[in-house]
Amino acid sequence: MFNKKNYDKIMNNIKNSKRNNDRITNITNYDVLKLLQQKFGKTNIYLNEKDELKDLEAISTGSIKLDHALGTDGFIKGRIVEIYGNESCGKTTLALSTIKQAIDRNMRVAFIDAEHALDLRYVKRLGIDLTKLIIARPDYGEQGFEIIKSLIKTELIDLIVVDSVAALVPKVEIEGKMEDQTMGTHARMMSRGLSRIQPLLAKHNVSVIFINQLREKVGIMFGNPEVTTGGKALKFYSSTRLELRRAEIIKDAANNAIGIRSKATITKNKLSTPMTTTYIDFYFKSGISEVNEIIDLAIDYQIIEQSGSW
Repeated sequence: MFNKKNYDKIMNNIKNSKRNNDRITNITNYDVLKLLQQKFGKTNIYLNEKDELKDLEAISTGSIKLDHALGTDGFIKGRIVEIYGNESCGKTTLALSTIKQAIDRNMRVAFIDAEHALDLRYVKRLGIDLTKLIIARPDYGEQGFEIIKSLIKTELIDLIVVDSVAALVPKVEIEGKMEDQTMGTHARMMSRGLSRIQPLLAKHNVSVIFINQLREKVGIMFGNPEVTTGGKALKFYSSTRLELRRAEIIKDAANNAIGIRSKATITKNKLSTPMTTTYIDFYFKSGISEVNEIIDLAIDYQIIEQSGSW
């Protein structure tokens, strides 16, 4: 609570301090800290007296290779993550794999199914306990953000996954007519929603993963025409952005498709080295194979030697 008496006392001490070349010489960082804390509170203003990196907590993605590429052993809690790519490249499976890792560590998880298309049989097949997964299906985008905000404020949630940004359609677009001009409403809604949840994430140590799609801009002659939906706000607020691109189909000995291999590129990473890449194998029946990933890493680091076809 703001104490005006203490605040005025500190201000008077500063005004009466000796000055040297217009700088206060006998006021320490702690004096400045006390001054600001009187006005803004101890949780908003503080001195970093210990290495905060040691306190960062990560949620594994379920992919050993991706955790290694991220440089943080997974997605750091209290941050926004964007997983984006074209259709059928493993975005939702990767998010569900992260959910499984969180639940296995007794974390509380919520899934915002904005697409209303989550296959619970597939979720169960990946080993996720459905009784420990909160599922919300908002009717429109603003309601989705209100649900996210409410979940964060409960202080009972560790991870929220939103599938997908494109499906967080503003209410005005849903209730309007097909011929109504609603250009830019989605981007504005995303910007407002993200700006409201961003300050809460670090405070309550909650991670939010947004799944997003790539679209092509019309009329682009030079450069990459692909853009993510929802405007630029999510790019700005995300601490980690991960692009998935399907590289090849995985087939068994009988030439039947059993999965896909996707290239994962970390296009933004505020906590480690960006632009690192790796390949993730997604199997249709079981998701990510931990055994295969350990073998791949062992080959990469020349712990074991590959011979013949693999």
